[in-house]
Amino acid sequence: MTFSNSVELLSFHGVAYTIYAALIISVVAWFGYNLTRENAKSVVRIPFYGYIAFLVAGGVGHHIFTYNTIPWVSQDITRDNIKPDATYNIEIKDHKWINLPKKITVQCGQTIKFDVHSHDLVYGFGLFRKDGSMVMQMQVNPGTDATGILKSNDILWTFNHNGVFDLTSTEYSGPAQYSEDGKDLMFVPDVVEVVGCKGERS
Repeated sequence: MTFSNSVELLSFHGVAYTIYAALIISVVAWFGYNLTRENAKSVVRIPFYGYIAFLVAGGVGHHIFTYNTIPWVSQDITRDNIKPDATYNIEIKDHKWINLPKKITVQCGQTIKFDVHSHDLVYGFGLFRKDGSMVMQMQVNPGTDATGILKSNDILWTFNHNGVFDLTSTEYSGPAQYSEDGKDLMFVPDVVEVVGCKGERS
């Protein structure tokens, strides 16, 4: 079982957690039913607590057996051995993107490294789908190393689905990010486009 993006992952977890929630509700219903009967009897301890143990094991086991199916987990663990297909060095200062390309076109399956540096504040670097759901994001911390070079904040991401994505800061960095009418001044539409995935429309 593998997932190629967060949408697939969330869909799977949505089904799994719905079933899990129903099982937990059934415990409450079972307990409540026994309390409200006229001739209430004690809950049979072994089956009841055995069911509780099953739910605990199922909840923990779900995460143990699915954590490595999340594509960015294994990629992040082995990132020292991964050579990105392209690297984009971007800076942020005074709530403005510096060196940001007008358009980044990514071929399906390519792994891209976004290396982002902040001159002044804590920002975020987040890509979003057109429906507002997040593709990925990272925190961008300011500061310099001992030689005065801006600290690196980088993330590796492999794109496996066609799409056009918007960029904005995902950390609150003060009111200067927004205009008086609430417009996000760091929002950049259509900055990344992924093409070439077979069977999909851009």
